[in-house]
Amino acid sequence: QTQLVESGGGLVQPGGSLRLSCAGSRDYNAIGWFRQAPGKEREGVSCISSSGRSTNYADSVKGRFTISRDNAKNTVYLQMNSLQPEDTAVYYCAARITIVRALCSDDIADFGSWGQGTQVTVSS
Repeated sequence: QTQLVESGGGLVQPGGSLRLSCAGSRDYNAIGWFRQAPGKEREGVSCISSSGRSTNYADSVKGRFTISRDNAKNTVYLQMNSLQPEDTAVYYCAARITIVRALCSDDIADFGSWGQGTQVTVSS
């Protein structure tokens, strides 16, 4: 698994939308999206299995964010709607690299090949 590359971040008003992309994914890895706000620990946002058939979301984003993947394009997406100021953070994607690489995990230590991150700022 090569290093992943995130894109699509930016400044958006509350209630707005953004779509993040994570390029470089492989079809045998589950991919997770994580975020880190200033002064806070990195937290999991969403994850998608290698096939795309299984997804999970943090409670704070359920119903607002949608994860998807296009294995033909080696890209995973995070569609973020109804953004709120508390969503402001640097967003990272990472690949599951331990044992069952195809499935999601709740343990951030199971993920690697981190991208450099993309800044999302929600502000009026």
